[in-house]
Amino acid sequence: MRPVVRFLSDELIQRIIAEARDVLCRLGVKIAHEGVVAMLSDHGAKVSADSGRVLFTEDILDKALAAAPRSFKLYDVFGKETHDLSGQNVYYTPGSTAINVLDGATNEIRRPTTGDYVTYAKVVGQLDHIASQSTAMIPADVHEKISDSYRLYLSLLYCEKPVVTGAFTIEAFDVMKDLQLAVRGTESALREEALTIFSCAPTAPLKWSNVIAQNLTDCARWSIPVEYVAMPLSGLVAPVTLVGTLVQHTAETLSGLAISQLTNPGTPVLYGGSPAVFDVRYETTPMGAIETEMIDCAYNEIGKHLGLPTQAYMALSDAKQLDAQAGLETAMGATLAALSGVNNISGPGMLDFESCFSTEKLVLDNEICGMTLRMIRGIEPKEDFPALPRFEELLRDGHLLISDHTRRHLPEEHLLTGPTISRTNRTRWREEGAATLRQRARSEIQRLLASHEPSRLPDDVKQAMTKLMEKEARRHGMDGLPSRDE
Repeated sequence: MRPVVRFLSDELIQRIIAEARDVLCRLGVKIAHEGVVAMLSDHGAKVSADSGRVLFTEDILDKALAAAPRSFKLYDVFGKETHDLSGQNVYYTPGSTAINVLDGATNEIRRPTTGDYVTYAKVVGQLDHIASQSTAMIPADVHEKISDSYRLYLSLLYCEKPVVTGAFTIEAFDVMKDLQLAVRGTESALREEALTIFSCAPTAPLKWSNVIAQNLTDCARWSIPVEYVAMPLSGLVAPVTLVGTLVQHTAETLSGLAISQLTNPGTPVLYGGSPAVFDVRYETTPMGAIETEMIDCAYNEIGKHLGLPTQAYMALSDAKQLDAQAGLETAMGATLAALSGVNNISGPGMLDFESCFSTEKLVLDNEICGMTLRMIRGIEPKEDFPALPRFEELLRDGHLLISDHTRRHLPEEHLLTGPTISRTNRTRWREEGAATLRQRARSEIQRLLASHEPSRLPDDVKQAMTKLMEKEARRHGMDGLPSRDE
């Protein structure tokens, strides 16, 4: 039996959805994109003369929900399936778009470089429990206008896993789409074998900027999956109650769903988000707060009630270092997300309110993710009945270490963690140097870097991507791309 957790009754879910639809139809959404407003108007939406807000109709929302796929799949750079985003399937991906990194050598927070990104990409490709990569950090050694496409370029160059990414400018999308076409080869292959998911975030409360609305329509036209990342902040730009925040989150997400599905019915989507409570004491948005995690799990239930695959920013921490708080908050979030059946969980490696990335934390989080994935497999009998023969063998031999039954089922029944987790006794731990968690994580990174093998993408594909990226760099005044120190 698979263990599960729920926070909402079916009746409460239905009431939240009904209230969100009412908000969309009576108060509407501000959309700073004339083309999207015109499209919605063509489908019957009204634009308030007083507020300029787009008032949706029940018919628009029904059409969007009917058109949205109930699942989709992701594929690596070679077109091999890696994700089946459906049902209760759970996958982990690193947190994304950090403006800082926690330097593993100095333990200081600083701006990321290309070298930091390459290290991350080489490491994440070898982590067994992290199914995809993200454009995790923003290198500060390139022009900000190319930072979106540059991150995707590095990810595709050094790691074979699919990528969760996004664009902060309209112009970046075309370059990012062309990078994917270079990998896939044809437009049809890109549409049929999704390589990326784009994050698209409305602005709370109830707004879509021109850039993100354009990203939504661009992704839809190319059938590139999107995850809606509504970010209501309870008590600041959303009602202070968790239910009130869920109503707003639902309304903002449904409005994005309508834009995608009216642009191109059948566009793959994740019903996602990154809401948080607002800590009035410090004026911060704690992603590790239990109430934040409850909102995440609850909107996941709403998404699944609507028949959509889901995403959440969980399994991360607001700590500033790789410390006990980082482990506490990450493990709590990862566990709740897995028990809730969130399909794609974004967060491992992230610290400091989603602003700082730590590769050391990522290798630790990989172990946390492995534990939660083992947990949700539950407990099932494996040749355990009748029990008498096993105990006769135990009493005869005094142990079951080399039993056929043990050798058959040990790999599946017991998760053997990696060297970042210390399971030695104290004597052996001291004999081996008494390494701290941070030291063990750094050692694991060095091991993974030493074992990294270059991406198996053909050289002509790598060269095509590099030419695209070099052209974009020159367009923004750069002489070339930074050294990657391979």
